[in-house]
Amino acid sequence: MVTTDQREGESGMSVDVPGDAARPSRAGRNLPAALAVGLLLGAGIVAALLTYRHLFIGIVAVAAALSALELAGALRRGAGIRLALFPVLLGGQAIIWLSWPYGLPAVLVAFALTTLACLVWRVRLGVDGYLRDVTASVFTTAYVFVFAAFGAMLALPPDGGFRALCFMIGVVASDTGGYASGVLFGRHPMAPRVSPNKSWEGFVGSLLSGVAAGVLSVGLLLGGAWWVGALFGLAVVCSSTIGDLMESLIKRDLDIKDMGTLLPGHGGLMDRMDSLLPSAVVAWSTLFWLLPS
Repeated sequence: MVTTDQREGESGMSVDVPGDAARPSRAGRNLPAALAVGLLLGAGIVAALLTYRHLFIGIVAVAAALSALELAGALRRGAGIRLALFPVLLGGQAIIWLSWPYGLPAVLVAFALTTLACLVWRVRLGVDGYLRDVTASVFTTAYVFVFAAFGAMLALPPDGGFRALCFMIGVVASDTGGYASGVLFGRHPMAPRVSPNKSWEGFVGSLLSGVAAGVLSVGLLLGGAWWVGALFGLAVVCSSTIGDLMESLIKRDLDIKDMGTLLPGHGGLMDRMDSLLPSAVVAWSTLFWLLPS
């Protein structure tokens, strides 16, 4: 006889599951695998930033390409959408790599040319679904590659390695603090129809850890005032949370659980990039205006 018991999800809310099912950790994921993958990726990024910071641009470019491929596959499986994949990938790499010597103007020009290429490339498949496919292609280019280019641009100034490190620390602190608080204290869902496991208690944990990380990292690594670090941390927490919710909306719309299976314990790479991509825009903008190099 199959029974049910109460399990705790990420937000601390109870869900009914078969009593004889395999029992996952209270955290709701393969935690050892998730930690191992996270530490390995983090160590590689930190090593790049502290040795030759321009390697970070290569890491961003590879991660963006893999994320775009995952998103393209999810769009096709879930909604039958066919991206103009070749111009999206080629133009996306141009967007990221041209940001190195030429900055934001090059990102804008490359994005515009990629959009034009998507419009032309999709013509060969005919009328049916043209607007849908082109719209999704432009969305993928902007969401993945343009946002990622802001992460690459963080590493360009003389102190760029530390700027990018502050960005990574802020996002990791926000995600970790929110995850831990959600597991331990989560009772009130933030957006139950979008992401049932995301709670207001988790968001408070994100705020506390993210702002603290911002104050410490910006102060110690960049010499910024405490209030700059606090605003930086607050902005990154908000963008990370919004990014997570946005990807949850996309996955629910496509009726899929994860974007892929590349990272054990995490899902797909895009499932980890969801908070990083919008936060790259926010981190670059905040530091550009409040702490110019």
